[in-house]
Amino acid sequence: MLDFVARWYKDRFSDPQAVTLMFILLGLAALIYFGGGLLAPLLVALVLAFLLEWPVAQMSRIGINRTTGASLVLVLFIALVLMMAFGLFPSLWRQGLALIGELPNMLDKGMLYLGSLVEKYPQFVNAEQLQTLQSELKRMLDTQHLLDIGKQLLGYSASLLVLMVYAILVPLLVFFFLKDKEQLIRGSKRFFPSNRELARKVWSEMNQQIFNYIRGKVIEIVIVGVASYIFFALMGLRYSALLGVLTGFSVLIPYVGATLVTLPIALVGFFQWGFNADFGYLMLGYGIIQALDGNVLVPVLFSDAVDLHPVIIIAAVLVFGGLWGFWGVFFAIPLASLVKAVINAWPASVPAKMDLGEGI
Repeated sequence: MLDFVARWYKDRFSDPQAVTLMFILLGLAALIYFGGGLLAPLLVALVLAFLLEWPVAQMSRIGINRTTGASLVLVLFIALVLMMAFGLFPSLWRQGLALIGELPNMLDKGMLYLGSLVEKYPQFVNAEQLQTLQSELKRMLDTQHLLDIGKQLLGYSASLLVLMVYAILVPLLVFFFLKDKEQLIRGSKRFFPSNRELARKVWSEMNQQIFNYIRGKVIEIVIVGVASYIFFALMGLRYSALLGVLTGFSVLIPYVGATLVTLPIALVGFFQWGFNADFGYLMLGYGIIQALDGNVLVPVLFSDAVDLHPVIIIAAVLVFGGLWGFWGVFFAIPLASLVKAVINAWPASVPAKMDLGEGI
């Protein structure tokens, strides 16, 4: 057994390029995993700079220097964020609070409906189990319980200090990343081994794919979210803006996100209309939007992406999401593609030289 492991290690790690690539990947993963909390503003700024690099590069091609281009792009990006913050977020906040306030009434209506099922089909639905479910749901949806959860979330992720740090440091970092890109890249090379040709090959393969994925994912979120909101609004569905935004962001988690967001849409539609024609039209239209997204929009936007099996995608979402939270989910497919690129680029084992006397 030890001989087999030794031979495998010698075959796979005898190439210095492969060892360098492995150390670079392990070092970056350890830095993000253990120092992600401290370096969060820096990492967010890197992601944003990566996204905004394309328009800055296009401006450089037509003769606009990088300082001016970076300034213009950053100002436009901040203006867009502020428009969303003051135009969209207040409406979502109000609809979210209204939905939380209406949850007890929805629960009572649902319990009445389930009670009627107990009377009609006692062999399938047990009254005791229904009462246990009702008490548990009431405890979970208790107003004070929801407020406690909200306070914890605000305490962890939205403190005034954190917001100030992100609001000041992140735009500043993005500006310098865009303005001094070449200088920063040259300076960072000293921290990496000189023998990194294999790592450069993997990065050159992944660079355009990651950019295409992020750009396509942003476009997909906007298209699906806007289309869902328009459909919900035309149907007269309550909380249409909130549910439209949730539907748009559900594409971040392939397969799983669409399944999760279906539940609140179906519940709101049921409590608004009951099981009637309007509810059927709502679910039919929502299903058409999801089908068009999966069969038309995704192939068009991600035609250049690495082909990954759905099982690999779901596994990547679970693994990287568990490691790095939201950003792990957002970059699950690029990270899975990176793993695939590394495996494909990894030097194959050198077969033993065949004895020419064999087989004669």
